[in-house]
Parts: sequence; structure tokens; C-alpha cells
Amino acid sequence: MKKIIPFTALVIFMLSLFSCAREVTNTTGWSYNSHGNASMKRYRTSGKTAKMAFRTITCPSFGYTASRQKKSAIAHGEIEGVVDRRTIPKTDSTATNPENGVVISENPFELAKKDHTSTFSIDVDRASYSNVRRMINQGTMPSANDIRLEEMVNYFVYDYPQPVDEHPFSINMETAACPWTPNHQLVLVGLQGKKLPETQLPPSNLVFLLDVSGSMNTYNKLPLVKKSLNLFIGQLRKSDRISIVVYAGAAGLVLPSTPGNMKDTIMNAINELEAGGSTAGGQGIKLAYKIASENLMPNGNNRVILCTDGDFNVGVSSDTELQTLIEGERNKGIYLSVLGYGMGNYQDTKLEMLADKGNGNYAYIDSEEEAKKVFVKEFDGTLFTIAKDVKIQVDFNPDVVKTYRLLGYENRILQDWEFDDDTRDAGEIGSGHTVTAIYEIELYDPLNPTPTTDPVTNKKGSIMTFKFRYKPIDQEKSILVVKELDYTNQAFENASNNLQFASAVAAFGMVLRESKYKGTADLNMVLSLAQNSKGMDKEGYRTEFIELVKSSKLLGTASK
Repeated sequence: MKKIIPFTALVIFMLSLFSCAREVTNTTGWSYNSHGNASMKRYRTSGKTAKMAFRTITCPSFGYTASRQKKSAIAHGEIEGVVDRRTIPKTDSTATNPENGVVISENPFELAKKDHTSTFSIDVDRASYSNVRRMINQGTMPSANDIRLEEMVNYFVYDYPQPVDEHPFSINMETAACPWTPNHQLVLVGLQGKKLPETQLPPSNLVFLLDVSGSMNTYNKLPLVKKSLNLFIGQLRKSDRISIVVYAGAAGLVLPSTPGNMKDTIMNAINELEAGGSTAGGQGIKLAYKIASENLMPNGNNRVILCTDGDFNVGVSSDTELQTLIEGERNKGIYLSVLGYGMGNYQDTKLEMLADKGNGNYAYIDSEEEAKKVFVKEFDGTLFTIAKDVKIQVDFNPDVVKTYRLLGYENRILQDWEFDDDTRDAGEIGSGHTVTAIYEIELYDPLNPTPTTDPVTNKKGSIMTFKFRYKPIDQEKSILVVKELDYTNQAFENASNNLQFASAVAAFGMVLRESKYKGTADLNMVLSLAQNSKGMDKEGYRTEFIELVKSSKLLGTASK
């Protein structure tokens, strides 16, 4: 009897699979929708009617729904794209949170006499802040690995002047006392990208690559993607062209390259999208790049924009394969920007990597208001690059500076020799973008830090030298800019709102991740610093930050 029961179970299992396979083979042209029903969707492409075919089956024996998308060119009939919908996370798990990225080892203090040069690539990604905001607003404190200080700081726009010389960005530097560590100083470096007038913006060839797999079938994923794109449509011009590629069990073209003024056509294609199936992310990226290449604008802005929760689990899924593909297309002039949505299976680290390798930016959309910020208010900076491969190298005077530490940018650190290597990829600056970096330094003698006067020039030496390298958007040879910074014995309360508010955000990140470098910083200090440096706050983002700090205090109190 003990031998018969397993054999019977095996027979039932095989018959169920056979039944499921027959239903897949005999069912064509169906698409999964959020109610579990089957419906036919047709999209008009290149003057012909093409079926975006999803095959949907239900196997009661095992309690799952399988969905398969099939292109007309594929007729193999095999089962693919099976999703167990019971495993799709609905909430964050603090015990085994799949969102947690790679472990971030904070930059330590370096002895200037041992190594007085610091080199890194700039970063305009801002996803970490909106992701952390989403967690806190849902009553969950983020983990240390969710917090990238540079993305927290750079979420906010700072009041730096527009460039007035031949370079596409202005360089702004400032020093002040450090509020969380007595006798230390903060050094702020701020870049302000040139704001291009609309008449100077090149035409765009944009391919939206949309994840419509089963994991996107929640209110804050595909429905929010659709709302985001409907906001974006209003920014398109007649000279722009937009295509839409979707992927689930396979990839397909939903909207061929369409002029930006055909808004109804674009909107209809967006609004008919539905989620279902597994995630052939690699196939989707390949098709999106193919469409972008076929409609390439030699003097335009050619870009693929990926909207996904990052759950790449079928097809070209290894980071190495994706990286090689994206870097190759980047070298052809087709960039990649990434917009992350959702929670639970959200792969933050992978999405950041894709955007970095694609010369694009990376944002996390947690609400319709955030979509408006990215697609409307910061439209130019999101899409139009004005300087690429921007690197910073700081040479500290070891006779004056004892130790130094770069706050954040851990995954942007470069070897010193890479600063002069024009083949080394680095970050990009978009039209109107600001980029901010902060160093915390310790001086040998805070009361008399300035080096002796040079007997030849009769000029006092600087405490540090800043070097900047960037490439014009249409060139592969970098341009070097060098600036000196003298020490100013400035109290923190006398510093600019830029330095004060950026410091408040950096301190917030250090407190949340319980950094060993946070000194005396706590949420009360963060709140005070932010309230005192809120400034005009035209868009209300700084006010929102203050409320987020207050929410964090309540969460911290409740957890005790």
C-alpha cells in the first residue's frame, strides 16, 4: 500500500500536466486580465492588425494560473511563463525582504598623508529617497542597504547658479563646521547643469519598454505605469517619436514609432495594456533596442525607457549578459533610463546597474505625484543629457587635512588612474540637473588651517584641489576643469541653505542606517536642520521631507 499511493499521486500529477498542456496548445489569441478572465486584445502596427496573444490556463489540481504571450513568429507550442500567483508578495517582509540590495560598506575616513586623493563618478539617480519614503509611509523602517546617501541628497534641487562660461555646468564649493562631529568640517561640491530652452532640445526617439508580466498586476505597478505615461504624453512634441514594447512570456511591439502629436493613438495603446505571464526581460530589451535602432535620429535623443519592478526571471537574466547588451547599445548612441515601480519583488540593485551601464538615470515611482515630478517637472533633466562621463577627483593638502570621508557614492568610487582614462564610463548630467556631494574632513589645526604663503606668488595655498572631467555629449575626448578651495572658518548656521539642507538629508540617511559615522546626529537634529534651511520650497519637497522625518520619529517610538 505504501508503494501504491506515491505511484497514484504521480499518475494524477502527469495527467494534470497533460491536461494543462493540451489546453495551452488548443487555446490561442487570449490575453490574461486582472479578473482572471480571457479576452482578445488587438493592436494596430504598421498598418496591419497584429495579435498580442496571451494564452491563459487554469490548473485546479495545483491552484495556479499560467499565462503565455506568443508572437506570430513563434509556434513551438511549449509551455512557458508559468507563474504561481500565490507567491507574488503583497507587502514588504522585514524578515526576508527580497528588495534588500547588496550590502553597502560605508566609505571610511582616510588618512590624507597616506592617500590624499579621492576619485568618484557623479550620480544623478534619486531612486533611494522615494523608495525609503514609500517604506516609511507604509509604516516600515528601511534597512541599511536600502539607503544610498548620494541618492537621498540628490533627490532635492539646490539653488546653484546657472553656468556662465563655456562649460555646460557651474561648479560650486563651500565649507562649514560639521553639526554632528565637533571640530570636523563639511565640504559641499555642487554642480548645476545648464537649463536648455525648449527650442534647443533635440527631437527624441523614445522606446518605452513596459513590463506587463504577472508580477506587475497590482495597483502600484502597471496601473501606476499607465498613469505615468499619460502624464508624459502631454510633454511630447510633433518632432518626437514614441514606440511601446511590452514583455511578459515573450516580447511584442504594441505601438510602432508614432509622432508625439498623435496623443490619442498613443494614449489608446497605453490604456489597453494588461498584466499577465512571466518575465522575459532580456527579450524585451533586445526588441526595444531593435526598434530604437530602426528609428534612430542621428542628431536626436535616442533612448529606451524601462518601466518595471525589476523581476527578470526568464530569458537574458544574468547581470553580465544584460550589462554587455546595454553597454553595446550605449556606444551606438542609444541610452537607457530605468523607472522602478512596486514593492515586494522590487530589484533595486539590478535596476540601478542597468541605468548606470546605459548612460541613463534611475528613479523609483511610488505615487502619481512622483510620476509628475519625473515626467513633467523634471522632464528635461530626465531625458536630455548635456554632459557625460563626469568624474570628480579631489586632492587634499596632507599638511592641512588630517582625515577625510566622502558621504555616499560607495558604488561610484573609481581608482585614481581611471580619472584620466577616457574609456572609463562615469555619470551623466541632464538639462537643469543639480548634483551634490559632501565630504567630512578633519583638519590638523582648525584654528589656523591655511598653509604658509607661497613666496613666489604671495598667495596662500588651498586646502584642497578639485578636478572635474566631462565629455560633451557628441565627443569622446574629455575636458578637464580645475578649481582650488581655500578654508573658510564658517559656522554651520552661517552656511548657505544648500549646504545646511543637504547636510540634514545626509544626516537623516546616516541615522536611518545607524551609521557609525553619525556622531551626535539623531532625528531631532535632522528635523531642526531641515526646518532651519527649508527656504522657499516652491514644489513642497522639503516640507514633505520634514514630515517624513516626523513620521520616522513616530515609527521609532512605536518600535520601542
